[in-house]
Amino acid sequence: MLYNIFYPLSEHFIIFNVFKYITFRTIYALITSFIIAVILGPKIIKRLKKMQISQKVKGYEPERHKEKEGTPTMGGILIIISSTVSTLLWADLRNSYIWIVLYGYIFTALIGLYDDYIKTVKKNPEGLSARRKFISQVIVAITTALLIIWVDRANIATKLFFPFFKNWIFDLSYFYILFAVFIIVGTSNAVNLTDGLDGLAIMPSVISFGTFILFAYLAGHIKFANYLHIPYVSGSGELSIFCGSMVGAGLGFLWFNAFPASVFMGDVGSLSIGSALGTISIIVKQEIVLAIVGGVFVLETLSVILQVGFFKATNGKRLFRMAPIHHHFELKGWSEPKIIVRFWILSFLLALLALSTLKLR
Repeated sequence: MLYNIFYPLSEHFIIFNVFKYITFRTIYALITSFIIAVILGPKIIKRLKKMQISQKVKGYEPERHKEKEGTPTMGGILIIISSTVSTLLWADLRNSYIWIVLYGYIFTALIGLYDDYIKTVKKNPEGLSARRKFISQVIVAITTALLIIWVDRANIATKLFFPFFKNWIFDLSYFYILFAVFIIVGTSNAVNLTDGLDGLAIMPSVISFGTFILFAYLAGHIKFANYLHIPYVSGSGELSIFCGSMVGAGLGFLWFNAFPASVFMGDVGSLSIGSALGTISIIVKQEIVLAIVGGVFVLETLSVILQVGFFKATNGKRLFRMAPIHHHFELKGWSEPKIIVRFWILSFLLALLALSTLKLR
């Protein structure tokens, strides 16, 4: 909005020319969302406490998780408000990709919000049924994928590009919609599975969005895209502003979510964060890179799949002490801060690996 108001004035006042630069607006979108989150945080936490919207232990978590019972949840609302307001302030609101990402982000948040409502207000710890939640996510993902294909001008929306191999390009045609649904819904649920310890999900999310600031910017710049042999997606550079807003909102949320957490994000936060990550990777044609930078989310998801598969194949034996895998390390005696920080370190290293794909083609 600020871009649309002030940049036209640059013809008369040179100072407003700074609004032309995506880098400038990304930095200030990050700072803005962080400030909003830090200011609103105590008020939202206080409100959640007053409404008694708090964490409920399901019974199968490690014993020490009982200490977390009563901590306010649904704090993902803080992330959504601060990131959305900041994006609307600093992004070019004529950009279609901004509205597509916000559509998927907000509607997935509503699914998570309803799930959290059932868990906390309705006192049903299982929340929304898995079937209804999955169908709702799929509907949002399908419509998001169709919108991305609809606004595509370069006819690359259905193509799959592989990092490390500049000539590996496959056009999936209509099957790409199924692939996009897998990416969006899969990432959404992967972040949700990771959200089991204080700050465990939010920092890898911040690192992932921080990495995609660069990928979105480069994909939207024709000279950089051609030089690096990555797909050029006209208008995708504007998504750097959204990614920057998510980084700032995530850091602001971490201010209150760091161990010991004063608030948890709940499904309203984790599902929407994953959905937005998946959507951005699809728009900038870096779906495979998402699997690298989001390797912690992949690891957590695979641990659940392997645990269930091994349990069924061996008639009751377990591959891990508990899944997702962060619970396995808890039961091995690792302290919660040690698990969290080591997963953060792994996320940072994976982000560097993802960035290296820009030159290894």
